[in-house]
Amino acid sequence: MSAALRQYPVRRKLGEGASSEVYQCYDPFNDRDVAIKVAFPEKFQDPERGRLYKKLFLTEASLAGKLQHPHICQIYDAVAEEKLHYIVMEYVDGGTIEKYCRPEALLPVERAVEIIFKCTRALEFAQQLGITHRDLKPANILHTGETQVKITDFGAALIASGDTTQIRSIGSPAYMSPEQVKEAAVDHRSDIYSIGVVMYHLLTGRLPFEGANSYSLVYQITHAPAAPPSRLRPALAPEIDAVVMQAMARERGERFQDWAAFSRELAHVFRPGRSVARRAQRFADSDRLETLRTLAFFQEFSDAELWEVAHISTWRHAQAGQPLMKESEPGDEFCILAEGEVKVTKRGRLLSVLGAGEPFGEMAYLSKNDKRRGADVTVSAEADIIYIPTAKLARVSEGCRHNFDRAFMAILAERLAKANLRLSGV
Repeated sequence: MSAALRQYPVRRKLGEGASSEVYQCYDPFNDRDVAIKVAFPEKFQDPERGRLYKKLFLTEASLAGKLQHPHICQIYDAVAEEKLHYIVMEYVDGGTIEKYCRPEALLPVERAVEIIFKCTRALEFAQQLGITHRDLKPANILHTGETQVKITDFGAALIASGDTTQIRSIGSPAYMSPEQVKEAAVDHRSDIYSIGVVMYHLLTGRLPFEGANSYSLVYQITHAPAAPPSRLRPALAPEIDAVVMQAMARERGERFQDWAAFSRELAHVFRPGRSVARRAQRFADSDRLETLRTLAFFQEFSDAELWEVAHISTWRHAQAGQPLMKESEPGDEFCILAEGEVKVTKRGRLLSVLGAGEPFGEMAYLSKNDKRRGADVTVSAEADIIYIPTAKLARVSEGCRHNFDRAFMAILAERLAKANLRLSGV
């Protein structure tokens, strides 16, 4: 096999499934490791399942370059030759989250919820492209670090813009929705059900339904009530139970009707009575993303671009009276208020009072030469502040930088117009 992939030197074999094997390889052209899924050629010739395997391969290959989201495993390239079919994908070093679905290896609740939150954001992005995954399970969710996740294996996906024929008998029965095990039509709410089952498994180390055989399992999924997660893990809060059970509702109309509603409930689980900054370390990315969405400064940013902002920023809480910036001091970061209020003064004269969503210290980014602060900035009402080092903006996407430029220009134009009105005495 290594000879067939000579342009990608093989480092090691990662594993294999029913129709393919996966290798960790080196991509010398882009100087990065990649994962390459190589299809077993004989599977395409199988008289019973050959057409299905080929359909799955071509479906996944067709998504190359399309699913670009921080929490979806990217497909870089696909090759379909007479005797060789393979897909070149992003390499994710942590393996799957299956290891955390055992009773003796459960994650802290906050980490499990954050993983599911990130999955919901990725799957909403996919849905906006007309894609329903249809095979969501821990084995298809990769991770790196503590809670960075990447959904993979879109071979079973239903793509609304292409061939809408629904392949039957696709997916893993234990994670399938009632309509899917009955081979009825599916939509994104079937994926919502499956992610609800994954969340249940992550939180408890057990599946909600387990049968001695596939017939027993299907009957339970379609007829039996699931025990709430707290029955297996008593420390779980009622709010957690409510989210999981709504996602797993037997009737589609009783589930979350869209991914945004699911995401909001997850983000609110740990929200009551705690500020963004105080929660930042325990529930970082999900809470940050939900806050960024509410700020006018970021209204033109895409979901993926908001994730970039969440990852490069530092969030801090500040009390009233705390100085944040001093006139003439050097500074290499700018700030945006998430909550609260700050006042901007110059030589004791009040210039402005800023509220949530407004930036300050932006000349550190906009000025090419002089990085000194042009005014004093002090907290006037308890605040949560987003700090963004200008050097880190060089690592974000071009679209993200463009949106920062556009947002700053709009705010500077607005401030200039207000200053002109004050000067004219209007």
